[in-house]
Amino acid sequence: MNHDRSNFEHTGQLHHVELCASDLAASVDFWAWLLTELGYEQNNEWDGGRSWSNGPTYIVIKQADVSDDPFDRQAPGLNHLAFHADSRAQVDELTAEIRERADSVVLYEDQHPYAGGYYALYCEDPAGIKVEVVSPE
Repeated sequence: MNHDRSNFEHTGQLHHVELCASDLAASVDFWAWLLTELGYEQNNEWDGGRSWSNGPTYIVIKQADVSDDPFDRQAPGLNHLAFHADSRAQVDELTAEIRERADSVVLYEDQHPYAGGYYALYCEDPAGIKVEVVSPE
């Protein structure tokens, strides 16, 4: 992984996202699968977390400090993460795989795949963080 803090060629692009998981093993299983499908490569692994990168952007999943407060995407803070898919076929493949997973569900099933007005997958990670994968039109 390139440890440069920033690069003007990527101005405005997302640098990184760090997510805290209440169940690290469950979250790593989900995110490792999804991020690999989206072209990310695993960078680092340590007792309390993992990281994956795709170009200049990286995603970190780490063990949360113990908390009795479950994640609530409707509360102030993060609502969801949205990723680009390479095709409608990739959205369809990921949707089929989410339907087979025990740790996630397709959200807005009655409106799928146009729940947001465009072709996309909406699901949740094991902690309840909404994930969107958007197809190019």
